[in-house]
Amino acid sequence: MRSDVSPTARALRALEVLRNHPGTTAAELADWLGVTERSARRYVAIVREAGIDVESVRGPYGGYRLGYGTRLPPVLFTKAEALCLAMAVFDGHPAASEVDDLVGSAVEKVIRALPESVGREARTLRQHASAAPDRSSVRTDPATTSALVDAVAARHRVLVTYQSESGQERETEVDPWAVVVRHGRWYLLCHSHRADAIRTYRVDRVRAVQQTAHTFEPPDGLDPVAALEENLGTGWEFHTRVAFDAPPAEVAPWIRPPMGRLQPCGNGCVLVGSTSNPAMYAQEWLARLPFAFRVDGGQELRAAFTTLAARFAAAVADRP
Repeated sequence: MRSDVSPTARALRALEVLRNHPGTTAAELADWLGVTERSARRYVAIVREAGIDVESVRGPYGGYRLGYGTRLPPVLFTKAEALCLAMAVFDGHPAASEVDDLVGSAVEKVIRALPESVGREARTLRQHASAAPDRSSVRTDPATTSALVDAVAARHRVLVTYQSESGQERETEVDPWAVVVRHGRWYLLCHSHRADAIRTYRVDRVRAVQQTAHTFEPPDGLDPVAALEENLGTGWEFHTRVAFDAPPAEVAPWIRPPMGRLQPCGNGCVLVGSTSNPAMYAQEWLARLPFAFRVDGGQELRAAFTTLAARFAAAVADRP
């Protein structure tokens, strides 16, 4: 028996069981809740004290059932669930505190549908909490996301119009395997028929989605999160190749999946990947590594490091 579950939470769970399974006996309800029969009856009493009609029918076909015509609230949350929901929304979507934000409006409707005693803490959080905006976060169009999720569920190939970081748009035909949320960003994991390879596209850069009549089957045993992590560093415009003298075991903890794949090479290792933003790759990713390295491949990345080195040299140069 879980001792960390509050009586109110179990009473709500009991109400849910009685709504979905009319005629549930005390013994069956006890099994559902993981408590003794005596405790199950106590939770039924709590439900009745809340003003909800629960009938008790004796006999071989008897049990508990909600009274005829009983109307329940549209949503049933405990206070802890309501508060956690509000906290999760503000944590992942700081703009929810704004009056005209769609997510904030939706949360407010949920809170208003709750009984005062349940939604009080979430309502207070909604009114008084503030969240600093995440400068790296992006807005994803709900209609685009919905179209992609529908295609994933229906296993229908789609034509996607995608805008690269440089602003160029291209149309490509893909098999949408999954939509994955990673660090607050939404990605489409798919098989591109143009490249005949796995690709990952940021959903906020998808400008149009059109389902086709072609269907597909995703790979057996597909792990969308693992596949996304493995392929985030492939398929971008500029190739990169960085060599380290340190062994792979030391370098690996510092390498993020979007940077590419780390491979053994002699007594050291080499990082092979691609990027659409060489300056960011150099300044934000490679510059933070505590290892000596050489940029062996990728003219764009070498140029980015040349510019970065010139800036750093100028920062410490003696002035007349």
